Amino acid sequence: MGLAVLVLIGNLIFGWSDYLANQETLPLMRRALEDNFALALLLYGVLTVAGCVLLALPGVTFAIVAGVLFGPVWGTLACWLAVTLGACLSFLAGRYFLKDTLKPQLEKNSYLNRLLFAGAGQRDVFLLAITRLVPLFPYNLQNFAYGITDIRFLPYALYSALFMLPGTAAYTVGAAGVASPERRGLYLMIAGALLALVLTLSFILKKKGVKV
Repeated sequence: MGLAVLVLIGNLIFGWSDYLANQETLPLMRRALEDNFALALLLYGVLTVAGCVLLALPGVTFAIVAGVLFGPVWGTLACWLAVTLGACLSFLAGRYFLKDTLKPQLEKNSYLNRLLFAGAGQRDVFLLAITRLVPLFPYNLQNFAYGITDIRFLPYALYSALFMLPGTAAYTVGAAGVASPERRGLYLMIAGALLALVLTLSFILKKKGVKV
């Protein structure tokens, strides 16, 4: 929880999240990449974590930036670690700052009550799988919502990391392919295979009766 508070305070002081919406961010990170690869990774990680916590951006946004900047391997690793950390911080912020306020209101909505709270502990893994496999939903909204449920932090963190990896890799590799003409065909084929895996897993989970 302390780390989540530090990120929120740091953003208020330094305005980290503003960089994600600034059109000059990508050229800045490219220059940092040319000068210092480790510094560029750190800068990307900080901005992505701040974006996950503070901005209603879909996860694919961070994957595309990572693929363009760092390529398929380092990009996937950097994005996966950053969005996982951001998801954990958002979860903790939701649990310790918003749960008492929002949970009673959400429980009044029959659909949200059934989705988030009914059968707590029995459908957690399936819900995490569906919402994490395809990184198109705004991550911070998901994470805050999970924070006010009764799911425990450790399973949330582990399953989120596991289920976010295939989709993150697919979009990162695809973005790397678009940015790399000489290897575009190979990277796009890999991205297509990963997306097929994601869709197959989603279909299997839905066949098991998971409704979102």
